[in-house]
Amino acid sequence: MTDQKIIHLPLIEASAEALAPFGQIIGSDSGVKPVAVDFYKGAVAMSYPVKFQCEHPVEVSLANLGFRPGEVRYMERHFQHTQAFIPLGGRPFVAVMAPPNDSDLPDLSSVKAFLFDGSAGFQLNLGTWHEFPFALQPDTEMIVLLSSQTGYDLKAKDAVTEEAFGPDLDKKDIAARTGTLFQFECKEFRNG
Repeated sequence: MTDQKIIHLPLIEASAEALAPFGQIIGSDSGVKPVAVDFYKGAVAMSYPVKFQCEHPVEVSLANLGFRPGEVRYMERHFQHTQAFIPLGGRPFVAVMAPPNDSDLPDLSSVKAFLFDGSAGFQLNLGTWHEFPFALQPDTEMIVLLSSQTGYDLKAKDAVTEEAFGPDLDKKDIAARTGTLFQFECKEFRNG
Protein backbone atom coordinates (compact mmCIF):
# COMPACT_ATOMS: atom_id res chain seq x y z
CA MET A 1 0.00 0.00 0.00
CA THR A 2 1.33 3.40 -0.89
CA ASP A 3 -0.80 5.46 1.48
CA GLN A 4 -0.04 3.60 4.68
CA LYS A 5 -1.32 5.27 7.83
CA ILE A 6 1.12 5.31 10.76
CA ILE A 7 -0.33 5.32 14.27
CA HIS A 8 2.19 6.17 16.98
CA LEU A 9 1.35 4.39 20.22
CA PRO A 10 2.31 6.03 23.51
CA LEU A 11 3.75 3.61 26.05
CA ILE A 12 1.41 2.93 28.96
CA GLU A 13 2.91 1.65 32.19
CA ALA A 14 1.67 -1.91 32.68
CA SER A 15 -0.55 -2.24 35.75
CA ALA A 16 -3.39 -4.53 36.80
CA GLU A 17 -5.90 -1.74 36.12
CA ALA A 18 -4.50 -0.75 32.71
CA LEU A 19 -4.29 -4.37 31.56
CA ALA A 20 -7.80 -5.41 32.71
CA PRO A 21 -9.49 -5.29 29.26
CA PHE A 22 -6.65 -7.40 27.78
CA GLY A 23 -5.56 -9.79 30.54
CA GLN A 24 -3.98 -9.97 33.97
CA ILE A 25 -0.63 -9.09 35.51
CA ILE A 26 1.46 -12.00 36.77
CA GLY A 27 3.51 -10.51 39.61
CA SER A 28 3.35 -8.98 43.05
CA ASP A 29 1.33 -6.00 41.75
CA SER A 30 -1.51 -8.24 40.54
CA GLY A 31 -3.74 -7.16 43.43
CA VAL A 32 -4.27 -10.79 44.48
CA LYS A 33 -3.72 -11.45 48.18
CA PRO A 34 -1.14 -14.14 48.97
CA VAL A 35 -1.91 -17.06 51.25
CA ALA A 36 0.58 -18.81 53.55
CA VAL A 37 1.64 -22.35 52.71
CA ASP A 38 1.08 -24.43 55.86
CA PHE A 39 4.16 -26.63 55.49
CA TYR A 40 6.63 -23.75 55.88
CA LYS A 41 5.23 -21.92 58.92
CA GLY A 42 4.34 -18.83 56.88
CA ALA A 43 7.81 -18.48 55.30
CA VAL A 44 6.31 -19.19 51.86
CA ALA A 45 3.33 -17.22 50.58
CA MET A 46 1.55 -18.18 47.38
CA SER A 47 -0.89 -16.21 45.27
CA TYR A 48 -2.98 -17.20 42.29
CA PRO A 49 -3.15 -14.12 40.04
CA VAL A 50 -4.44 -15.95 36.93
CA LYS A 51 -6.42 -19.02 35.96
CA PHE A 52 -4.69 -20.47 32.90
CA GLN A 53 -7.11 -22.07 30.42
CA CYS A 54 -6.16 -24.47 27.65
CA GLU A 55 -8.00 -27.10 25.60
CA HIS A 56 -4.76 -28.86 24.52
CA PRO A 57 -1.48 -29.84 26.18
CA VAL A 58 0.38 -26.82 27.54
CA GLU A 59 3.89 -26.07 26.33
CA VAL A 60 6.35 -24.22 28.56
CA SER A 61 8.80 -22.55 26.20
CA LEU A 62 11.74 -20.21 26.69
CA ALA A 63 11.93 -17.28 24.27
CA ASN A 64 15.09 -15.22 23.81
CA LEU A 65 13.93 -11.94 22.32
CA GLY A 66 16.21 -10.19 19.89
CA PHE A 67 15.75 -6.53 19.09
CA ARG A 68 12.97 -5.71 16.60
CA PRO A 69 11.91 -2.25 15.49
CA GLY A 70 8.86 -0.92 17.35
CA GLU A 71 6.46 -1.69 14.51
CA VAL A 72 3.35 -3.83 14.64
CA ARG A 73 2.33 -5.26 11.31
CA TYR A 74 0.74 -8.51 12.51
CA MET A 75 -1.62 -9.23 15.37
CA GLU A 76 -3.05 -12.54 16.49
CA ARG A 77 -5.53 -13.95 18.96
CA HIS A 78 -6.16 -17.36 20.53
CA PHE A 79 -9.53 -19.07 20.87
CA GLN A 80 -8.56 -22.08 23.00
CA HIS A 81 -6.03 -20.83 25.54
CA THR A 82 -4.99 -17.88 27.68
CA GLN A 83 -1.35 -17.39 26.62
CA ALA A 84 1.06 -16.14 29.30
CA PHE A 85 4.44 -14.35 29.12
CA ILE A 86 6.73 -14.34 32.18
CA PRO A 87 10.03 -12.40 31.96
CA LEU A 88 13.29 -13.70 33.38
CA GLY A 89 16.15 -11.44 34.44
CA GLY A 90 14.13 -8.29 35.06
CA ARG A 91 14.56 -6.81 31.59
CA PRO A 92 11.90 -4.36 30.35
CA PHE A 93 9.75 -5.13 27.32
CA VAL A 94 6.75 -3.79 25.41
CA ALA A 95 3.55 -5.72 24.67
CA VAL A 96 1.04 -4.41 22.11
CA MET A 97 -2.59 -5.56 22.48
CA ALA A 98 -6.20 -4.90 21.54
CA PRO A 99 -9.19 -6.22 23.52
CA PRO A 100 -11.09 -9.31 22.35
CA ASN A 101 -13.94 -8.69 19.92
CA ASP A 102 -16.28 -10.55 17.60
CA SER A 103 -14.87 -8.91 14.47
CA ASP A 104 -12.49 -10.36 11.90
CA LEU A 105 -9.89 -7.71 12.84
CA PRO A 106 -8.93 -5.88 16.04
CA ASP A 107 -10.52 -2.53 16.80
CA LEU A 108 -7.68 -0.27 15.64
CA SER A 109 -8.78 2.54 17.94
CA SER A 110 -8.26 0.30 20.99
CA VAL A 111 -4.69 -0.91 20.28
CA LYS A 112 -2.38 -0.11 23.21
CA ALA A 113 1.36 -0.48 23.87
CA PHE A 114 2.23 -1.50 27.43
CA LEU A 115 5.64 -0.97 28.99
CA PHE A 116 6.61 -3.72 31.44
CA ASP A 117 9.61 -3.02 33.70
CA GLY A 118 10.58 -6.71 33.80
CA SER A 119 9.33 -7.39 37.33
CA ALA A 120 6.02 -8.88 36.15
CA GLY A 121 4.54 -10.79 33.27
CA PHE A 122 1.01 -11.09 31.95
CA GLN A 123 -1.65 -13.50 30.79
CA LEU A 124 -3.94 -12.69 27.89
CA ASN A 125 -7.69 -13.08 28.06
CA LEU A 126 -9.15 -15.48 25.51
CA GLY A 127 -9.36 -13.68 22.17
CA THR A 128 -7.08 -10.74 23.05
CA TRP A 129 -5.35 -9.46 19.92
CA HIS A 130 -1.58 -9.13 20.41
CA GLU A 131 1.85 -9.15 18.87
CA PHE A 132 4.74 -11.10 20.43
CA PRO A 133 6.46 -8.88 23.04
CA PHE A 134 9.31 -6.57 22.00
CA ALA A 135 12.66 -6.62 23.82
CA LEU A 136 14.09 -3.26 24.92
CA GLN A 137 17.45 -4.69 25.97
CA PRO A 138 19.65 -7.48 24.62
CA ASP A 139 19.29 -11.01 26.00
CA THR A 140 15.70 -10.55 27.12
CA GLU A 141 14.30 -13.95 28.02
CA MET A 142 10.77 -14.97 28.90
CA ILE A 143 8.86 -18.09 29.62
CA VAL A 144 5.84 -18.46 27.34
CA LEU A 145 2.94 -20.70 28.33
CA LEU A 146 0.95 -21.67 25.29
CA SER A 147 -1.15 -24.37 23.71
CA SER A 148 0.53 -27.05 21.63
CA GLN A 149 -2.16 -26.33 19.03
CA THR A 150 -0.71 -22.85 18.42
CA GLY A 151 2.48 -24.37 17.03
CA TYR A 152 0.51 -26.48 14.56
CA ASP A 153 -1.55 -23.46 13.53
CA LEU A 154 1.56 -21.30 13.00
CA LYS A 155 3.22 -23.97 10.82
CA ALA A 156 0.22 -23.78 8.48
CA LYS A 157 0.87 -20.10 7.65
CA ASP A 158 0.22 -18.78 4.17
CA ALA A 159 3.53 -18.62 2.27
CA VAL A 160 2.70 -15.23 0.70
CA THR A 161 0.82 -13.29 3.39
CA GLU A 162 2.35 -15.10 6.40
CA GLU A 163 -1.11 -15.09 7.97
CA ALA A 164 -2.16 -18.20 9.86
CA PHE A 165 -5.45 -19.62 11.01
CA GLY A 166 -6.43 -22.75 12.89
CA PRO A 167 -8.56 -24.00 15.75
CA ASP A 168 -6.60 -21.89 18.28
CA LEU A 169 -5.04 -19.12 16.20
CA ASP A 170 -6.12 -16.18 14.06
CA LYS A 171 -3.00 -14.27 12.87
CA LYS A 172 -3.60 -11.36 10.50
CA ASP A 173 -1.45 -8.90 8.56
CA ILE A 174 -3.10 -5.79 9.97
CA ALA A 175 -0.97 -3.44 7.85
CA ALA A 176 -1.94 -5.10 4.56
CA ARG A 177 -5.61 -5.50 5.50
CA THR A 178 -6.18 -2.01 6.91
CA GLY A 179 -3.36 0.13 5.53
CA THR A 180 -2.36 0.90 9.14
CA LEU A 181 1.01 0.33 10.77
CA PHE A 182 1.42 0.79 14.53
CA GLN A 183 4.71 2.17 15.86
CA PHE A 184 6.16 2.98 19.28
CA GLU A 185 9.49 4.37 20.48
CA CYS A 186 11.43 3.59 23.58
CA LYS A 187 15.05 4.67 23.04
CA GLU A 188 15.81 5.25 26.72
CA PHE A 189 15.91 1.52 27.46
CA ARG A 190 17.92 0.27 24.50
CA ASN A 191 21.31 1.11 26.01
CA GLY A 192 20.60 -0.79 29.24
